[in-house]
Amino acid sequence: MSRRLAHKQSHAGLDKLLLLPGSKSRASKAGDPQKTLKALRKTVLLEGLPDDEDVLTRTRPLTWKLFLGLTGSLSVSQYIELVSRGASPASEKIRNDTFRTLATDNAFKERVSEEMLVRLLDAFVWHAHDAPPNELQFNYVQGMNVLAAPFLYTMPSEIEAYKCFTNFIQVRCPLYVQPTLEGVHRGLELLDKCLAILDSELFAHLATKRLSAELYAFPSVMTFCACTPPLNQVLHLWDFLLAYGCHLNILCVIAQLWQIRDELLAHSSPMKMLRTFPPLDARQCIMLACKFVADLPEELYDQLARHPWDPTAT
Repeated sequence: MSRRLAHKQSHAGLDKLLLLPGSKSRASKAGDPQKTLKALRKTVLLEGLPDDEDVLTRTRPLTWKLFLGLTGSLSVSQYIELVSRGASPASEKIRNDTFRTLATDNAFKERVSEEMLVRLLDAFVWHAHDAPPNELQFNYVQGMNVLAAPFLYTMPSEIEAYKCFTNFIQVRCPLYVQPTLEGVHRGLELLDKCLAILDSELFAHLATKRLSAELYAFPSVMTFCACTPPLNQVLHLWDFLLAYGCHLNILCVIAQLWQIRDELLAHSSPMKMLRTFPPLDARQCIMLACKFVADLPEELYDQLARHPWDPTAT
């Protein structure tokens, strides 16, 4: 299982860490960074980060930045310059979404204001606007507000949240935020393919009701389950996705189906149940997702692993 989870995209952060100037001196003081990263991944997989204030304010921010390969100082001046430009060309679309971001979560609303979301997303649009034309282009698309939310909630500063969000979008799942949401639709197709193999009975039952993943799983795939409360469980799930690869979210969605499979199989109209997924149980999703990894054919898992970022993954 560990070999297949350790996909090359999941190690992009480690590669960048080892190439940063001064990394050798830090390694000599703090130990082998590869061993540190491996230990963190193992903790996330087997135990999960504990729910305490130190994890919320110190451990998780550092862990997420390490998984993303973000070490060293951040360019404060760059972010300030982007913010100083004011409303981006996508500002109207952004404000149509930001006011409802995790709107029922009081802890999120206390920590993250709508203006913080707007600033971060406007800055991202301006940053993308400056990119050379020969690079993959980005703009604001539906769902980015929800993808930014966990970073703003977790990181100690807005600038760090912006840096993590930008890296996550541009490196981990660039195809998910193209204008056509290409990666999202590929993920939904792969969800159907994986479910047909992992649980042919449930897949057939949903198929008889003409229920494809496109109809019931779009929000969960598009937001990497960040749309499913409670927020503390979303953070635990994202610990796992950042550690091993966001492609595993597809299997985590299937894990959520498994948790209610008996009810779905017995229900004459399963879409009524699937309009609102049950509260997220991150630990159960992670354990089931790991089981599913071992049960998938190699070729299908390879497509799954590459689909968020590789346009040739078909």
